[in-house]
Amino acid sequence: MTAKSITLPAQPGNRALNIALWVAQSLLFVAFVVFGGMKLFMPINQLAAMWVWPGQVPPTFLRLMGVVDAAGGIGVLLPALTRIQPRLTVLAALGCTLLQTSAIVFHVSRGEVSVTPLHFVLLAISVFILWGRARKSRP
Repeated sequence: MTAKSITLPAQPGNRALNIALWVAQSLLFVAFVVFGGMKLFMPINQLAAMWVWPGQVPPTFLRLMGVVDAAGGIGVLLPALTRIQPRLTVLAALGCTLLQTSAIVFHVSRGEVSVTPLHFVLLAISVFILWGRARKSRP
């Protein structure tokens, strides 16, 4: 006797949630890959002209943050998109959540509160993806 999988009809809210998650993942992917690429490849003096802190931290730290940003952006989209290890999307969203929390603490501790709104937006998107994809990955 073989077990057949039963497909239940989709609930109306699931489609909207799924679309919202894909949009959020795409936005976070773009933001993290762009900012990560900037931290990785732009000269430090150009970054320091745009943001104050890159000229005040060790270059290795700045470049490492670029790698972390880019990896987070790739991680929230690629596993779900390819359906290869999609649970990694949940872990990447958790990492992005922790990264944005750390960025907020970093900037507030330096008196740079004016730059935190973007971090709060990225934090909210990261938490939404974390919640939504963790919810969808449960049996």
